[in-house]
Amino acid sequence: MTALTPDYSRYFWQGERTRLRPWQLEDAGLRFMASLDSPTRQLHQDGIELPTSVELQKEWLEKAAGCKDDGMIRFAMETLDGVTVGWATLHSRDQKNGTFGFGVAVYRDYRGQGYAVDAVGILLKYGFWEQRYQKCNSVCFHTNEASIRMHEKLGFIEEGRIRRNCFFNGQYHDDVLFGMTREEFDERMNS
Repeated sequence: MTALTPDYSRYFWQGERTRLRPWQLEDAGLRFMASLDSPTRQLHQDGIELPTSVELQKEWLEKAAGCKDDGMIRFAMETLDGVTVGWATLHSRDQKNGTFGFGVAVYRDYRGQGYAVDAVGILLKYGFWEQRYQKCNSVCFHTNEASIRMHEKLGFIEEGRIRRNCFFNGQYHDDVLFGMTREEFDERMNS
């Protein structure tokens, strides 16, 4: 039997630094380890989670693995060398109004290397150029400086703030609202 060597050079789900792939049952340990990073979980508006385990993560993956479209499309994010460095999600997809949102997280040891910007670029391309959405909406906490920088690098426009909208770690936090239209995305891609 011949071993398969995939050629990802023309693969839609690959950017310059990352590749998006389906979650697999083998990722349960990584998801468990990521759940132990409570400060990061809070920044993703997850709050403090109840304790989990590798087995509970396997149960979640049995339901969510394979990029199933249950209103959200969830991806594992890996480097071009196949190292899993985080996750990305397409969500809040509204066919009537033509809008969508996304979530992204890079595991602590891999931050600051452009992986989130690259992965979100893939999601934007899919949302605008394959699903015909006309606008991407996004939100992050005002204290999440890395996310704010990522939005700025991608060309999102800050559209406003919702003051004291979320509570965690004993304090209220503002939500920063960002948006990007299809035309703004096209302009960035063509420049």
